[in-house]
Amino acid sequence: MHVTGTVPPPAPAPQETPAAPGSAPAAEGGRHARRFGLPVATALVMGNIIGGGIFLLPASVAPFGTVSLLAFGVLTVGAIALALVFGRLAQRDPRTGGPYVYAREAFGDFAGFLAAWAYWITTWVSNAALAVAAVGYLDVLIPVGDHRWTACLAALVIQWLPALANFAGTRYVGAVQLVATVLKFAPLLLVAVGGLFFFDADNLGPFNATGGSGIGAVSAAAAILLFSYLGVESAAVSAGEVKDPRRTVGRATVIGTAGAALVYLLGTLSVFGTVAHDRLVDSTAPFSDAVNAMFGGTWGGWAVALAALVSMTGCLNGWTLLSAQTPYAAAKDGLFPAAFARRRRGVPTTGVAVTVVLASLLTVYNYAAGSAKVFEVLVLVTTFTATVPYLLATAAQIFHLVSGQGEKVDRARFVRDGVIAAVAAGFSLWLVAGASYAAVYQGVLFLFAGVLVYAVMAARRRRAEGPAAP
Repeated sequence: MHVTGTVPPPAPAPQETPAAPGSAPAAEGGRHARRFGLPVATALVMGNIIGGGIFLLPASVAPFGTVSLLAFGVLTVGAIALALVFGRLAQRDPRTGGPYVYAREAFGDFAGFLAAWAYWITTWVSNAALAVAAVGYLDVLIPVGDHRWTACLAALVIQWLPALANFAGTRYVGAVQLVATVLKFAPLLLVAVGGLFFFDADNLGPFNATGGSGIGAVSAAAAILLFSYLGVESAAVSAGEVKDPRRTVGRATVIGTAGAALVYLLGTLSVFGTVAHDRLVDSTAPFSDAVNAMFGGTWGGWAVALAALVSMTGCLNGWTLLSAQTPYAAAKDGLFPAAFARRRRGVPTTGVAVTVVLASLLTVYNYAAGSAKVFEVLVLVTTFTATVPYLLATAAQIFHLVSGQGEKVDRARFVRDGVIAAVAAGFSLWLVAGASYAAVYQGVLFLFAGVLVYAVMAARRRRAEGPAAP
């Protein structure tokens, strides 16, 4: 069976081989559809994880106190477990689509659709949240936050620029992703490492600032923190565009997740130790405040604000591609509308267009509502919806291990993979428990709307196949 990404570029007049369901055609897109190697695949993972989240992370979790650092450690263990699970699943089935492909292959069409639908919701809601967050750092450079609709227009521009890069082809997506990842690491490392030399324990504040149970505070903090870890599955979702995906996807996923976790932990710890807790709770640009506290003046804050904008643009660039890949794979199998299967220069253009339009509408809604709570709920909605494909993918790995399907492995590897899958599954369920009731409520409504879409698509497939034989 032909699987995209595992064969070399075709020679002149190649013999056609049918593509696997959900995979991208090998030669599709011409010179604009260049496949990603390990450096770009790793940059895609790190760039999608280290996006706007790290620049807002310290202020988002400061109300919980330093107990959020403990949540950080637990979250990192869970994220790496998920990364290992995705790496093993990609070795078994290296097709474009990630969690959708794994869930459908193991449990059938409905599970695959549910994974694709939930993941798609996660991507475009995340794009809207990142664009709104980016405006906070843009306001440090150019005053736009004082006028609601000026800020809204800026957020829309920030979303549409990466979408235009995607329309240009995967060749340019990879280039933008690599440049954005490299450019943002200098200021991030400056704060993450340099901030340790200005660390003052008096700035840390209380251990548990919520006044409630420690376990509840850790769970609530972790639910918010997961928004900053979204992207661990990036290489798996785009496996069809990765060179030698059986080997590259797993390596890129683990390296990218571990690297992002290290930067996150050091960066958050440094900001906690350089900015007073009372001030950090109300900060809209915590990394800028940290650099200003380290060196005085405002020039450092401007530099970090610029780095944040570069980071968020790079993150939106990668997420825009990912937001189109899963619907593309589902559309190839008849589970999403056929328009999502259209590609140009290696990019599912319909998926990109629909995603950026939905994210733009959601961005306008955020500014029209004018409530900070709306943004917080959106972040937690992505936490809930992301756990659906994560849990289904982990369940697929458990299914393969228990059923004995796939390649044979020795007992030690079986036990190791089983423990990792169990950790990833428990981690996903724990995150659902930590999300707010409002977020779970809205997330469930989104999922139930998908059930109706699936009913229509399944009916169309049944009608196209004709009446069943008696």
